[in-house]
Amino acid sequence: MSRPKGKSSGETASFPILEQYTRYMEAVQEKSPLTVKEYTYDLILLFRFLKFDRGLVKLSDEFTFEDIPIDDVDAAFLNSITTDDLFAFMIYLSRTRHASSATRARKVATVKSFFKYLFQKKRIIKDDPSYDLETPRRAKRLPKYLNLEQSRDLLTTAANAEGEFAERDFCIVTLFLNCGMRLSELRGINLSDISDDTLRVVGKGNKERTIYLNQACLTALDRYYPQRDIMKKKEKEALFLSSRGTRISTQMIQIIIKRLFAASGIDSQAYSVHKLRHTCATLMYKYGHVDIRTLQSILGHQSVATTQIYTHVDEESLHDAVSRNPLSSFKDPKKD
Repeated sequence: MSRPKGKSSGETASFPILEQYTRYMEAVQEKSPLTVKEYTYDLILLFRFLKFDRGLVKLSDEFTFEDIPIDDVDAAFLNSITTDDLFAFMIYLSRTRHASSATRARKVATVKSFFKYLFQKKRIIKDDPSYDLETPRRAKRLPKYLNLEQSRDLLTTAANAEGEFAERDFCIVTLFLNCGMRLSELRGINLSDISDDTLRVVGKGNKERTIYLNQACLTALDRYYPQRDIMKKKEKEALFLSSRGTRISTQMIQIIIKRLFAASGIDSQAYSVHKLRHTCATLMYKYGHVDIRTLQSILGHQSVATTQIYTHVDEESLHDAVSRNPLSSFKDPKKD
């Protein structure tokens, strides 16, 4: 093929309008770097599909789908895209890539956001082909979480662990299970964010919220501070430091939690760091009787609808509720 090869999936394959859109998302909409990266990947996938679907490229052993260049996508190409093209893309995602309904729903959101930007903000396209694109119905799944016994086992394991960074790791687990923070939020904590029993957290969209630290969190911090005092400090403001003195990485936090899962007898393949956020929210709702609006504020959810997933009850609770029905002790007089 005479055309130059596109960049691999691990690199950035883009075109000027897409680059303008990503900058708009970062600067104006204040989307997180991870969200921008996901949207960019979705759009790269869309345009590679469109070029392949229209027969503009031919694949071979030497030229794969990931090699399809999209740097030549221009206003004329964008104006040629129809709703049927987008429907075809969704079918491709479902039948060829076996994408889940959740994955397809995210890609629909990406496509709609991009074409809305082209139509309303930049006036590059005459019509929005994504207007009639419907979001796939997502199956509602209950969040996976540790039960109370598992949570206590995890904290006990972390509290009794030995090693150079044992106090740091125990503090990390304690904050996750008591504050319900996202991984990025915990990693980003600075010393100046902590004042007495309050913690300032910067969440999605750079939105700030205040989390009140309970006694378990304060005790864990008090255990960690002496250890932190003797650690290297290249990033002096970062609360959680690595062995190099820099802010601890996302990957290292994941490794720490997985290691503690395994040591606690918890399946480290079935649970992830994010499941600790689910665990915190579920335990607060189930045992702390925290109302939904308060839980929404603690977790930093923009919509209460997102928080409502944590209001599920397990089979034990359902069984207990039925048993506590005042009519459950009714005796059949004919059997007396």
